[in-house]
Parts: sequence; structure tokens; C-alpha cells
Amino acid sequence: MAAHFWRDKRVFITGHTGFIGSWLALWLHRWGADVVGYSLPAPTSPSLFHLARLNNSVETTTGDVRDLKHLTESLAAAQPDIVFHLAAQPLARDALLAPIDTFSTNIMGTAHVLEAVRQTPSVRAAVIVTSDKCYENREWLWGYREDDPMGGHDPYSSSKGAAELVTSAYRRSYFSKDPENCAAVATVRAGNVIGGGDFSSDRLIPDFIRALEKEEPIKIRNPHAIRPWQFVLEPISGYLQVAQKLFEGGHAYATAWNFGPADTDLQTVAQLCATFNHALHQNDVEPIEVSLQSGVTTPPDETAFVRLDISKARQRLNWIPRMELYTALELTATWYAGYINNEDLRSLSESQIEFYQSLS
Repeated sequence: MAAHFWRDKRVFITGHTGFIGSWLALWLHRWGADVVGYSLPAPTSPSLFHLARLNNSVETTTGDVRDLKHLTESLAAAQPDIVFHLAAQPLARDALLAPIDTFSTNIMGTAHVLEAVRQTPSVRAAVIVTSDKCYENREWLWGYREDDPMGGHDPYSSSKGAAELVTSAYRRSYFSKDPENCAAVATVRAGNVIGGGDFSSDRLIPDFIRALEKEEPIKIRNPHAIRPWQFVLEPISGYLQVAQKLFEGGHAYATAWNFGPADTDLQTVAQLCATFNHALHQNDVEPIEVSLQSGVTTPPDETAFVRLDISKARQRLNWIPRMELYTALELTATWYAGYINNEDLRSLSESQIEFYQSLS
């Protein structure tokens, strides 16, 4: 990755107050980018955005991607070179409770970002972040490739598949007609991201930390499900590479990209709990399987096995996952220990970025 590329670049991030958005904003700020954020207030309290004091480093506009007029005006005022779209409703269980909110945010919100980009000539590159859940659930053992069909049987998954289709439609209809004078647009898909600073509900590591603080067993929905776990900086490094390629190489990279872990790092939910428990040096928290709260059901046809094929990123971007899962869990455990011990979390987060950059 070329840190010098980002110096003085004007970067606009939607959803910069969220978990992944905060890590992205922090990394870009360290590299000298001029970061502008557009987001609702931080979705959790506490939040990485506030714990890392990003409110002092990022020019922030409070706004909803469902508000096309405000979003378009904010993008035009920022005049960015590059746009990262991360604002979303990110939780499958919340999507079951509020499907209309999920569809309006994840689908129309994406359309609004693309429309705002279309109307802002300064934008040279746009990276739309979706999810590995965008694929039609086939329950097969090999990894999904970028050209596999979009799908999703539940509101969250289908909203992500639809966001991909919306982006493809905009790319073909508006962003490829005059390549020299319009933005290059790509989508990026990643799996289950872990790392310090995630305080969301219904996510494994935050739920584990909360159970540990309460001295209770962690309650998990599907201990046998296998997921593509990866440290938060892994996919972000891919997003950054894609953005640079779009900016420098244009429309040759305006496509979809998968970013996932090595096959050796695929683990069940129960295995990850046990590994994280070891990284925390705890011996008294055991995962247990429980039913969901009354009135809420498991997302229909929730897949038991998810794997991404990352061959395209390896071959065309020279991107590979740098970090083994146990190291990722150790860094995550270190971050939460720092949080519990009231350490300087801005400094701790920056040191983890430096460590990740040092990996070959």
C-alpha cells in the first residue's frame, strides 16, 4: 500500500462513525488524507469514533444517506477526490425487526450516494462497501466468486444483494459512458470482521466482552456456523487498494471485489469463542446455544457455511490476507483490555495500524 498516495487527498466517507468507518477514517488521517465524514451519530455508546477522538480529526456532517438533497449538497461542498460508502443498517437481526428501514437505508441509501457522486465532478473514485451476504445462498463448500448470482432470503442479505445490483446499474448506465470524465465505481465484499472498538449488539466479540464483564456465559445463536473471520484492517487494506487503483487506473478496476481470510482461518462460532477465550487468558466463559428472544426468529435459511473466493484480489491487486486469526484475536483482546483499563485508545488503535502495516 502506498501511504504517500493518500497525502492531501480529499476523502469523503459515509458511515464514518461506525466500527469499520472509524478504523478507515483513522488510517486515512494518519496517512495525511483530508477526511470528511457524513453519518448519523455514532450507533453505539461507547463507540470507537469517540474513544479514539476522531471527532477532533474528521470534518463531520451529521446526516442520513436517505436524505438525497442533504447528501448531494454535502458531497458538493466537500469536493472530494474519493468516496467510500459504508453507511448502512448492518445487523441481520435488526433487519428482521425493521425491514423497511433496512431496505431504505441499504438500497436507496446506496442509490443516493451514487446519484450524489454522479452530480459531483470532483469525484474520481467511489468504493461501495456491501457484504459477503450479498450472494445467493447455495450452501456450497467452495468460495463465492464475484460473478456469482446476488440473492438473500432475509431482509439484510437481500438488501446487500440489491445494493450490488443498484451499483452495477449505475456503473453501466452512467459511469462507463464517458470514462475520462466520470468516477470509477467498485463494490467490495468482506466477511465477518473482528477487532477492537466494535460495541454493536448481536455480534460475537462485543457480546463476548459484555458477557465477560457481567461474569455470564456468552449466548450464541449458531455455534456450528462457519464464517470467514478476519481482522478489521484486512478488508480495509483491500478497500484502500481498490480506491487507489480506481483513481490511478480508472475503469479497469471498476468491478466487484472479495476480501476474505485464508482458508485455514475458517472457524465455527464455537471455535472462535474458545480461541478468543484463550487470547483473553480466561478460563471460565463457555459458549452456550440459546434460542432467540421471544417474537424474533433466526433469519430464514441462514447459511451454515460462508466462504469467499479471493483469487481475483490476489491476482489483480496482489492483495493477500496478512494476519493469522489467532493474531487477530490477540490484537482484539489487547484493544478491549485497553478499553477496560482506561488506556489511550487513539494511541492503541494507531499502534495496531502500524503493526498491521509492518506485516509482509
